Amino acid sequence: MPNLDVPLTNRKWGEAMFLYAIAAAGCAWLLQSFLGYLQIKNFNKHYYALRRKGRVAIGRRKGLFRAGTVVLIAINRGDRVLEAMKMQGVTVFSRVQPMPGLKGKNIVKLTSNDLQPFDSLTAAAIQDAAANVRIAVKGGEFPQRRSLLEKAVEKFKIKKEVS
Repeated sequence: MPNLDVPLTNRKWGEAMFLYAIAAAGCAWLLQSFLGYLQIKNFNKHYYALRRKGRVAIGRRKGLFRAGTVVLIAINRGDRVLEAMKMQGVTVFSRVQPMPGLKGKNIVKLTSNDLQPFDSLTAAAIQDAAANVRIAVKGGEFPQRRSLLEKAVEKFKIKKEVS
C-alpha cells in the first residue's frame, strides 16, 4: 500500500494505478469464475432431477448478441415430454426455469405449431434437442460443432485459396 503522506510523482502514481487495475481485474475474474460455478451447479441440479424422471434431451442455441438458450427436456421411452426446462440469458446470473407448453408431446414429431409459443432462440434449442434424440435413437454420432475461431480460420483459408 503506498504511503499517502508522501506526494506521488507521476511515475509512482502510474505504477500504483497499474497495480490497482491488475488487482481489480483479478478480483473481477475470481468473481466471474465463482458465479459461473454457481450457474453450472444450478444446471446440474436440474439436470439430475430430470434424469431421475427419464432420459434427458439437451438442446442449445447460441445468441451472438442476444441471450443464448439451453433446454433440458425429460422424455419417456416413447419420446413423450415429461418435463421441460430452459436456461436463457447472457450473464452468469441466468438460472434454469420451467418451460411449460411441451408436456405430453412427442419430441421427435414436434411441428412448427408446437414451437409457435416460444421465442426463436428457444424454438431453435428445442429443435436441436429433438435432432439430438433422433441421432441417439439411430445410434449415430453427434456432429462436432466448430468454434467461432475454427469457422474464422476456415473462411480465411478459403479466401486465401481463391486469391
